[in-house]
Amino acid sequence: MTEAQLTTERKLKTFTWIVTFLVLVLVGLMRRVKVPLPEGVDFSFLPPFYSLLNALAAVTLLASLYFIKKKKVDIHRKLNFLALGLSALFLLCYVLYHFTTPETVFGDADGDKVLSAVEAATVAGVRPYYLALLFSHIFLAAVSLPFILLTFIKAYTEQFEQHKKYARYVWPVWFYVCLTGPICYLLLKPYY
Repeated sequence: MTEAQLTTERKLKTFTWIVTFLVLVLVGLMRRVKVPLPEGVDFSFLPPFYSLLNALAAVTLLASLYFIKKKKVDIHRKLNFLALGLSALFLLCYVLYHFTTPETVFGDADGDKVLSAVEAATVAGVRPYYLALLFSHIFLAAVSLPFILLTFIKAYTEQFEQHKKYARYVWPVWFYVCLTGPICYLLLKPYY
């Protein structure tokens, strides 16, 4: 590895940890801080949009895996850039929506943002599964972010063997996160 590659890798790793920290802070704040929107501005269109971005990222990751197995490295690389871009756009839309819009509660049929005893009883058989899926999605999204970026850095700095070692573990987690996001949205959709 050349000195230039080492310098690039160090800078990218620093960037990775700064981005990870900022994303975690934003995600932590977005449930506590709500930014009022001007009259007539509504971001209710964002959940289906960012869920679509997540689904497209999942498809892109599948295609990326397919092409690397076919030894088509250039297509694999372009698809990974696309998956990163889709995931970054998803994150921006997700944070924007949650900073500006009250939380949607699974099972809240009347839309008052409170799960009454009757509503809780209605979804009692499904809610634990939804919450397990949601919490695994959120936890793995948070934990995987730096590893996704570090895996990308290994390829970008031409450390392909290490990239393959990282990707073997990171890819399935990233794919799971991209896949479970739209599933959580579809389960929550009746309550928006």
